[in-house]
Amino acid sequence: MSFSAVRQPRALGLGHAVLCAQPLVGNEPFAVLLPDDLMMGPEGGPSVLAQMVRQFEQTPTCIVAVQEVPREHVKRYGIVAGLKVNDRVTKVDRMVEKPNPDEAPSRMGVAGRYVLTPAVFEMIRTNPRGAGGEIQLTDGIARLMQTEGVHAFLYEGKRYDCGSKDGFLEATVELALKHPQLGPGFREFLRGLKA
Repeated sequence: MSFSAVRQPRALGLGHAVLCAQPLVGNEPFAVLLPDDLMMGPEGGPSVLAQMVRQFEQTPTCIVAVQEVPREHVKRYGIVAGLKVNDRVTKVDRMVEKPNPDEAPSRMGVAGRYVLTPAVFEMIRTNPRGAGGEIQLTDGIARLMQTEGVHAFLYEGKRYDCGSKDGFLEATVELALKHPQLGPGFREFLRGLKA
């Protein structure tokens, strides 16, 4: 595997970070994986990204991974709504970055996986700054709803928010317990802890 890295010179938002990668991506579809979202496909099944790539092959538009989030958490996410195509896919007609819960169009929050078309670069580049004064990826994707279309994909699997201490600990413990070599010893260690 060959690996290339691009440095984001200033923290101007996720949209800006994606824009910095344009010289490497060129005019090809590409995936964005947020590193603080650890996402596991169902046991024995395809990864979340593999599920999304399969969906992209059927609907070659921007695909955003979504999950239902508690009402009080919608202000942390890009929230989408639209016309349901099937149990897992929605053709998005509304996308709002970090809305107030009273103004959110749904509780379907965009999780940290995207399969995007190269048209998103121009949408990001020409969009004004969004929530928090940042260059928002969600705003760039939302502009593609009127041209190429955007689909939300309700993935199968589990997401760990490793950007929070609780989520990081949950991922560490759950995945360690499932590990074939580490799991038995780690389980015994946990049993021996005193509350």
